[in-house]
Amino acid sequence: MKTGKVDVLLGLQWGDEGKGKMTDYLAQKSDVVVRYQGGNNAGHTITFGGQRYALQSIPSGIFSPKIKNVMANGMVINPKAVLDELQKLREMGITDYQLFISDRASVVMPYHIELDGAYESLKKGSVIGTTNKGIGPAYADKYNRTGIRIGDLLHKEYLRERLDDAISLVNIQMRVLRRKRYNLHTLCEEYAEYGRLLSPYICDTSRLLYDEVKKDSRILFEGAQGVMLCIEHGTYPFVTSSSPATISVPLGTGIPPKYIDHSLGICKAYNTRVGSGVFPTEITNSTAYYIRDRGNEYGTVTGRPRRIGFLDTVALRHACRISGIDSLAVMLFDVLSGISELRICTHYELNNKTIDYVPSTIYEYEKCKPIYMNMPVWSEDISACRSFDELPENAKYYLKKIEELTDTPISYVSVGPDREQTIEVKKLNL
Repeated sequence: MKTGKVDVLLGLQWGDEGKGKMTDYLAQKSDVVVRYQGGNNAGHTITFGGQRYALQSIPSGIFSPKIKNVMANGMVINPKAVLDELQKLREMGITDYQLFISDRASVVMPYHIELDGAYESLKKGSVIGTTNKGIGPAYADKYNRTGIRIGDLLHKEYLRERLDDAISLVNIQMRVLRRKRYNLHTLCEEYAEYGRLLSPYICDTSRLLYDEVKKDSRILFEGAQGVMLCIEHGTYPFVTSSSPATISVPLGTGIPPKYIDHSLGICKAYNTRVGSGVFPTEITNSTAYYIRDRGNEYGTVTGRPRRIGFLDTVALRHACRISGIDSLAVMLFDVLSGISELRICTHYELNNKTIDYVPSTIYEYEKCKPIYMNMPVWSEDISACRSFDELPENAKYYLKKIEELTDTPISYVSVGPDREQTIEVKKLNL
């Protein structure tokens, strides 16, 4: 059997790397775009034609009628949020699209959102900085085998049985937490209606994707958040509740790993982080304000100002290794034009020793001090550059240094928010 071209696109930092733009850019060459983990805690922004579009749950290929957009089984899906997002697309004139939602994906229920906030409020010192979208509790119920799945919404009586078991446990927690209790009949009616409204989109997406592979279709898997937020390999416990790493694609979609051809890692030309957690290269001076202002560094979902730092290639090497990254896309490169101070972190200092790895515990990671390499700056506006050769020499040097320090080639450089403001550094078969 001849297989299709199957590629994975994922973030390598603490999320917000610009994945939406690159997914949109590469989706123009794809037949299928797939979300394989996370939920509506993953904001991604796409800009084209001078218009800005913010998405959360729905894959980034939704703006092209020819692309099949798949929300796969590894996601946790808030049906109301999906319907609201589709309504916003209609209001923007986006009505011609193909959307497929896995019947095996887990459902985010209102009590998950309630518990999300409650759990955070009870923590004394290790507040995660969750988006309060109910993602963590939904994944917890999935693995506790008490969760509701999208396919359950299509069968009202079965949904009632599943909810009866779930709510009995939930209301015990709510009583202890002194939060509102949930009514079985009300929830059943509400979510059965969501099932009815979403029924045209619900199917076995693993079969759909396998059929697309057999047809030699071009498939693009779109990761949410970033590898440094991975539940397995990120800065635990300040992480998300799923893994965006390439290895999660087979489990989150039902497509065997042998069909994956290329992993494209997305990173900013600097570092940002939203919420709590270790951040070795964080800066709070005028350079940070300069980057935040030029890069519009505010959370797509939360609106919170993002923490700013110089590029950390220790963490970047870690993320590349974990996900078997074949090439990089460097985003928001234009933000660095005109900056007065520019550094790259090459190693950490831990207990008076130089290390080149990410410690497994926050206890050690918080003690790490960045070891920097000072980089030459450039003042030229690069937003109109469309080739590597057009970039200023110091900008070229910065990119070459990233390749050298990560041992990974750069294939794309973004010099602005529009899909046309993208430089293909190396021609890859993507």
